[in-house]
Amino acid sequence: MSTIAPLLDGTVVVSAAAALFLAPGVLRRRGPERRHVGTRRPGPEPVLAVVVALIYLNQVLVAVYVNRVHHGDVSFIARHLPPGWFDVPRLDPLAAHFPAPELLAPSVLRVPALLELPLVLLAFVAVIRRLDRALYVRLARSPLIPLAAASYTVAFCAVEWDLRNPYTVDDLVLRTLAACLTPPLIVWLARREPEPEPEPEPEPEPGAEPARSLFRFALDLWAYGQLMLGLYDTALLYNLARLGDHLPSAAAALAVLVATRTAPTRPRLPHRQPGPYTTALAETIGRALALFLAPALAIRYAESFGTPELAALAGILVIGAAAAHRDALLLLLPALAGGAVGYAVAALAPGSYYEATLLRSATGALLTTTAVCALLDTTRTRLVVRS
Repeated sequence: MSTIAPLLDGTVVVSAAAALFLAPGVLRRRGPERRHVGTRRPGPEPVLAVVVALIYLNQVLVAVYVNRVHHGDVSFIARHLPPGWFDVPRLDPLAAHFPAPELLAPSVLRVPALLELPLVLLAFVAVIRRLDRALYVRLARSPLIPLAAASYTVAFCAVEWDLRNPYTVDDLVLRTLAACLTPPLIVWLARREPEPEPEPEPEPEPGAEPARSLFRFALDLWAYGQLMLGLYDTALLYNLARLGDHLPSAAAALAVLVATRTAPTRPRLPHRQPGPYTTALAETIGRALALFLAPALAIRYAESFGTPELAALAGILVIGAAAAHRDALLLLLPALAGGAVGYAVAALAPGSYYEATLLRSATGALLTTTAVCALLDTTRTRLVVRS
């Protein structure tokens, strides 16, 4: 067992327990009053794009530093880390003309330590906003964001300590600074979110629009996950030389995000409203995201550096809490179908590593569950009309 296992296991327990205690109140709370009513704001995604750009810019500077100061030899830092890090490109034309390359030393390990927390938290709340803007605002302005920042920072710092190197102390300080700065940034972004325009009260007849929204969300979830996996491999593991291998999947993911954001939504007819199955699924997904926000990273790292059984138990409890609601029985059949497809995807089309397999499996499961819910709502509508 790793020497940091007790710290990670404790973080899993504390963050999961705190989320289970705090999330129900946050979900019940009415959204706060917001300004800029009627204006369109882009949300956290532009800030997330800036963070990603800074991370990749830093990788270019790493390549310049390694090639000019260390003559392309990465052993000065790679020997402190596991295999699979620091596949650095040459970039000779840029490196040859860069002034004072020795000043770029902080680009190695230090800069990403400052940017990784805002990257992860901004991506998480951006995904939530794609599902439900009101939920995004409630979560962004709740104690769950500082809790998540603290939980993620402890997990990051624990792994930093397990992979100790000459820059570890610097990294710990920078990660602590990021934990102090990121929650206020997310709160500020949420305060700028416009109030949604009021919608007419619908009559109680199920419609298909919520199902289309959930299909779009499943695609958004896949796209964000695909981009984050590529970013981790090429940038946060300092493998910029592998960027070309990830460009096709990154381009596809960006195309999906643009399409789901800009594709016109069919106006909902005044006499139609969500069916019970898709409504239950959307609410369950929202609860699951709220509950997972704080313990997500600790659970993931505990799988590798802590006690996997404890991480699995915490994940099951969080999922159980999201599903242990009046909707649980309603979603039993769709969830079984989604689980079967997710298992089949993981078994028949695994990714090259754990996170890639998990992303494929989760996407297949969510798409299937949504399809079954939409089918059941459609069947129910026809039965109601015929009766």
